[in-house]
Amino acid sequence: MAVLSVSRRARAVRVLGVVSASAALALGTAGNALACDISEFSAEAKCDGDKGVITVTDVDPAGIPATVTVYLQNNGADAKKVGTHVVKGSREGTTITFTDDWKPNSEYRIHVKAARYVDEDIKPNLVTPATACKKEEEPPASTPPATPTPSASPSKPAEESESPAPEPSQSQSSSPAGNVPAPAGDSNLAETGADSNTGLIAGIAAALVAVGGGAVFFGMRRRGTNSDN
Repeated sequence: MAVLSVSRRARAVRVLGVVSASAALALGTAGNALACDISEFSAEAKCDGDKGVITVTDVDPAGIPATVTVYLQNNGADAKKVGTHVVKGSREGTTITFTDDWKPNSEYRIHVKAARYVDEDIKPNLVTPATACKKEEEPPASTPPATPTPSASPSKPAEESESPAPEPSQSQSSSPAGNVPAPAGDSNLAETGADSNTGLIAGIAAALVAVGGGAVFFGMRRRGTNSDN
């Protein structure tokens, strides 16, 4: 009777141990299922008007606080720390925003750290779109120059419209005898090649010849008178 009682007690203890182990395993599995995981985080590059932003969404249903840090990459290394925010996930998803006027095709590394559960980057790195948020203003199209309308009767060139001045005749171009002599220093020659003072010189010479002839005439007459006496 005593042996039977001990056997029943041992069996009850054994069953209780199995149940406890099963419960602990179930709780452990559930705890792991509710724990924060890197797969519950996602990142996206968006536009807020003309400015660029980077959003990170956490869908951890346990709501374990996580620290999210964003770095701008350059040739595989951190070039700039954009910022750090803490997020508490939810089943519907909790989104945090990092303001950064990103350039097209830029690369960002996003690191997540949550207690003892997560300490790694979101893979792959985030690459921004090929189009910037702010569109560059296109220069205004240049207006082609207006084509001048040809006139009904095109004007003739100045040389053709103006009648050429008549050439002076030889009689007009030749200076008449007795013209006032040109100022000193000028050597105006007539078309015949003679100096313009030729007329004056000829007049003086004629006067001298007349005076000389008169003197001779009066001299001979006086001599004749003397010889008669």
